[in-house]
Amino acid sequence: MMKNAIETAIKMETDAIAFYEEAAGKASHPFGKEMFRGFVKDERRHLVMLQGLFQGQDIDDELIRPKETIRTVFSALKDVMMQRVKALESEMEAVRIALTFEKEGFDFYKQAAAHADSEKERKLFERLVIEENDHYSILNETFEFLDNTGHWYMYEERGIIEG
Repeated sequence: MMKNAIETAIKMETDAIAFYEEAAGKASHPFGKEMFRGFVKDERRHLVMLQGLFQGQDIDDELIRPKETIRTVFSALKDVMMQRVKALESEMEAVRIALTFEKEGFDFYKQAAAHADSEKERKLFERLVIEENDHYSILNETFEFLDNTGHWYMYEERGIIEG
């Protein structure tokens, strides 16, 4: 059963990487680009861990929290962020699609963790649940902010990242 779940997870991560790469390429605002690029990095890391698990390797246990790593994005782009820039409808749509991706990933990994064959598999899936949930939170807060203001605008460095 678990090999199948890992294969499905690998496919999901591969699809997410392709989507986020495209979204990063199309985003007109630097924050949008950096947010999606950060997700590409996270999903690539997930993919490597899943492929390792599939091949029976040990997994690096260090949990990386996307909500922590995204702070560097804000610091690096602070000056640019202070400009109110109109969000394009396509960027809103990308965030909307990404929310669906992350919700599906979250649900899938929660289920996979519950039915894992080994402690190693369970731990990895539980870790992915946490990271996908972080992505969802970041995206949800970004979407609500864009929806309310129509701008990629950072009013304070902690604005979008703290719930």
